[in-house]
Amino acid sequence: MNNRKFRIWNIARLRRKWLDSLSMGRTLVLLMLGSLLFFLLLGLGGMVEKGLHTSPVSSMKGLAASLSSRFFIDMIGMEMPQMALEKENSALSAEKMAPFVFELLTSVNPKDPKSLLAGEVPGMKNNQPVPLRSGSGNEQSEAPADYRPDVQEPAAGEPANPGDLEEPSSEADPAAGEHPEPENSPAQNPDKKPGEKPAQEQPGTDNPPSISNKKAVFIYHSHPQESFNPLLSKASNNPGSTSPSKNIMLVGSMVSKRLQAKGIGTVHDQSDYQSSVPDYNWNYSYKYSRQTVKAAMAQHDDLTYLIDIHRDSQRHSKTTTQINGVNYAQVYFIIGHANKNWRDNESFANRINQKLEQKYPGVSRGVWGKSANQGNGEYNQSLSPRSILIEIGGIDNTKEELKRTAELLADMIAEVYWEEQDAEKASAGKTAQPAGSGA
Repeated sequence: MNNRKFRIWNIARLRRKWLDSLSMGRTLVLLMLGSLLFFLLLGLGGMVEKGLHTSPVSSMKGLAASLSSRFFIDMIGMEMPQMALEKENSALSAEKMAPFVFELLTSVNPKDPKSLLAGEVPGMKNNQPVPLRSGSGNEQSEAPADYRPDVQEPAAGEPANPGDLEEPSSEADPAAGEHPEPENSPAQNPDKKPGEKPAQEQPGTDNPPSISNKKAVFIYHSHPQESFNPLLSKASNNPGSTSPSKNIMLVGSMVSKRLQAKGIGTVHDQSDYQSSVPDYNWNYSYKYSRQTVKAAMAQHDDLTYLIDIHRDSQRHSKTTTQINGVNYAQVYFIIGHANKNWRDNESFANRINQKLEQKYPGVSRGVWGKSANQGNGEYNQSLSPRSILIEIGGIDNTKEELKRTAELLADMIAEVYWEEQDAEKASAGKTAQPAGSGA
């Protein structure tokens, strides 16, 4: 009898164990299937999001890009103490994390009161780009500010285009109505004998090279009358001028001269659409400049580096940095996401940005992206994978500050250019190498 009870009890115990195991197995299977389904849906969602939105504006990419590299190092350092190579203030402090979490949850930037109403007031959010690459000159992640300029007429006795810049208007200017003498012509080089070939200069020297038949860089201005208060007799909250010695064309001239001093054939266009286009409409600025760029590319087959230079509309304290006691105007790189191939342009901008970060930390305010509902959204960047918009300085920067930045920016562009030329030559050499010839 006792043996029978023991067997029954033992069978009951084994049955309970089996049921418990079955229950745990069922739970485990459900968890595995649930996890699998979750990740499948996550992957499908990512594929759909990538297909519908080529811009990171609508995703977390822009938010992640606004975080400094120090933020991620600090996160890893919480588990790996050896990551803390030097004593620095943690990016995970309450002072830095609170605004980040608040903006993540509410889409309101505590440092920008305007963002509280930006989503509700029509047009207020139009010019709010998204950070793609951080810049050490912009710890607060402040977006560039762009406004329609207040056009100022030239002072009495001052010509609209005084011609005090050396570069002539581009041959590609569709509104010019005339074509300047070809470069290296007797009119531009009176000491050059007819039929004499220009002496060749070595790339990378500081001596202005002889003009090459290859024009690689095209500098232009979709908003040519953007100007600087220190260069004008009357200050304004958003100055504009028709004089190329006082507006953004001056900065374009500085960049152009420096690039040519580095051995790079450069064309600088000085079309002033506001003064030359009948029934000019500021909203069509990039349509006017697009025709200029396309005409220039048709005339110069090698034009692949297209740089639209602007200036920001913020005040001096937000557009200026100091390096070794010397002031420099800061720069923004703007990428348009209406162009489906925007990643190529962003890659080009980031190479320049990285060089600035390495050699002149504080000058770059980062690479920013704009979608079609945040401005033009394209900025002629579909015309070339090396087409970018750069904002240099702001309304209060001086000529000296602008010149310093224009030259070092041109130096970084030149480095990228020559690196790409070397890579192309190396690639061409490998292609031309006969089979079986060895390394």
